[in-house]
Amino acid sequence: YALRASDAPARLAGQFPSALHLGCSSGTMVEGDALSDDDLTVLAVGFEHTRLRLATCPLVEAADSRKAGASIGAQLAAPDLAGVFVLSEGLGVNGSALVDGLVDRVGPEAVVSGGLAGDGARFGDTLVTVGGQAASRMVAAVGFYGDRIRISHGSAGGWDEFGPHRVITRAEGNVLYELDGKPALDLYERYLGDEAAGLPASALLYPLKISDPAHPQDEVVRTVLAVDHEARSMTFAGDVPQGWSARLMRGAFERLTDGAAQAADHAVAGLASSGVRPELCLFVSCVGRRLLMGQRTEEEVEAVADALGGDVPMVGFYSYGEIAPQNESKVCGLHNQTVTITLLGEAA
Repeated sequence: YALRASDAPARLAGQFPSALHLGCSSGTMVEGDALSDDDLTVLAVGFEHTRLRLATCPLVEAADSRKAGASIGAQLAAPDLAGVFVLSEGLGVNGSALVDGLVDRVGPEAVVSGGLAGDGARFGDTLVTVGGQAASRMVAAVGFYGDRIRISHGSAGGWDEFGPHRVITRAEGNVLYELDGKPALDLYERYLGDEAAGLPASALLYPLKISDPAHPQDEVVRTVLAVDHEARSMTFAGDVPQGWSARLMRGAFERLTDGAAQAADHAVAGLASSGVRPELCLFVSCVGRRLLMGQRTEEEVEAVADALGGDVPMVGFYSYGEIAPQNESKVCGLHNQTVTITLLGEAA
């Protein structure tokens, strides 16, 4: 709401008319090793040897998510495209379909990362800012071009599984209807108890880990965006394919902080292998982690800053979905309840 009412994006666009302007809403912003729930955070970035291009696409319906991703990818695709940082509408979107459409167009060689805009625990309104204007139902991305730019990534969770393994027996896209033949919302309400009155926000503390039985090592975590009490269904930030395995998760402070450090360590090692030092860190974490950790959330931000060495500028936000490659497979996808780190540097 503060972002929609603010004239800061328009003033920035007027002050720097030749720059590309990209941003989004969030419940919590990250600047260095500090957090803010009330401020606007602005970062100006310049490159010596890297070209940039901005792409935008409206997203009217969640069913159009793959098409929107493909449109962004088509606008950015080029032989020397090295990476993409994408920001999207956070509620009316199927994040995994959006990423699939984008990656299909830009190819596997470009590093794709970013996140879904947030609205804290309110789940009311998410915005993407482009060229000084804040808009709902929008996807925008910046492409990085050339042979001097170096981009590395890292992602990690730190949540613990609990309860039995279940099977997704009925789902359509990112809408989950049944687990083990029973209404999905019934299961969550049973586990949440009195907290069920706070759905969908309270479900952020109990994400769902899902995996393809044919490839159980490629696990992803999904977080809830909305619930339908009549249909007894739950809408997640990305696909929950029918036939996949599912298990509830919960977090512990130390494990979550350790996960943040692991994500940063992986990104730092990736950039070091190219002989380039990190010059900028883009930090995207999940609003579910923020809600669970409360005042201790700064511990995970500090853990990332420590891993970077303390002299690397870092900005970011807490999102409704994190976009980054898998650490090992390097296949880009939508994550939930994770910390994702994107490091950028330029070769001399």
